[in-house]
Amino acid sequence: MTSTPDISRRRAPWVPGVAVAAIALGLAWGAHLVLPAVPILTVCVLLGILVAQIPQARSALDGVLAPGLTLSAKRLLRIGVVLLGLKLSLVDVAGLGWLTIVVVIAILAATFFVTWALGRWARLPGDQPLLLAAGFSICGASAIGAMSAVTRDRGRDAATPVALVTLCGTAAIAILPPIGAALGLTDMQFGAWTGASVHDVGQVVATAQTAGASALAIAVVVKLTRVVMLAPVVAITSVVIRRRGGGAGTRPPIVPLFVVGFLIAVVIRTFLPIPETVIGAADVAQTVLLGLALFGLGTGIRFEKLVRTGGRAVAVGLASWLFIAVVSLGAVQLLPLA
Repeated sequence: MTSTPDISRRRAPWVPGVAVAAIALGLAWGAHLVLPAVPILTVCVLLGILVAQIPQARSALDGVLAPGLTLSAKRLLRIGVVLLGLKLSLVDVAGLGWLTIVVVIAILAATFFVTWALGRWARLPGDQPLLLAAGFSICGASAIGAMSAVTRDRGRDAATPVALVTLCGTAAIAILPPIGAALGLTDMQFGAWTGASVHDVGQVVATAQTAGASALAIAVVVKLTRVVMLAPVVAITSVVIRRRGGGAGTRPPIVPLFVVGFLIAVVIRTFLPIPETVIGAADVAQTVLLGLALFGLGTGIRFEKLVRTGGRAVAVGLASWLFIAVVSLGAVQLLPLA
């Protein structure tokens, strides 16, 4: 006689994987409460990577947990990206001034194309050049997940880019503050540099807050200006892939549904009076969804495979990180920031 748990697993095979991701999210949240400078989402990715290196855990990760982890890394991530739009007010972005906005977009575009070109030159497999370009230029693992949904990557090529943006973004938390102090950057300059060069929003907050409230404020606005560009970059990529035949036999939509949702969320935040309680609830929901998703993506990373086949990807990632850091540093020193 079949037990009730077996029936439940057949009806909802995603439950075990999502449950494990939720446990990891709880641990990450606890670590953040103890050490506020440690971003929740960064810990989620790192926990996923750590679990994936345990040989005894791999049969479960690739078996009973796989449906839930895949659901988290795909559908839940897209919903989280939509909610990310509620953080963005076009009024705040406009407050930077047209020159700063143009410079931020130019740095993003340059980083995207340089990283993509380096990836192609290094002959990285599949969609890795495109995913690395999106992650390092826009908003880290969230951008990789969004771009992966358009390319129909199905997680094959996303694991290495997610690992690289996570490791580089985490390293920035420790590396950028002493460099900024040594160069004598003002709080505003350091905040703008952080927002323009660090990948994940949580990593930006953790890095910029070391220089005070004014640095944190401009860092978040500059970073969210980069996040706004997620929608057009993903939409343009989707159009290009569609014209080339969609790659895997199915043609992606001209504008993915989650990108439409993201844009609607930005418009709502900009033009409608949303209660702070709603914004706070949406922020928590977004953190939960992206945390589950990034743990799922992290579990796809195997260091032994990264060592065997990822050397070129590591080189491209480090070169991209150095490029965006140096170019954005030069830019903020030229901008009229107090």
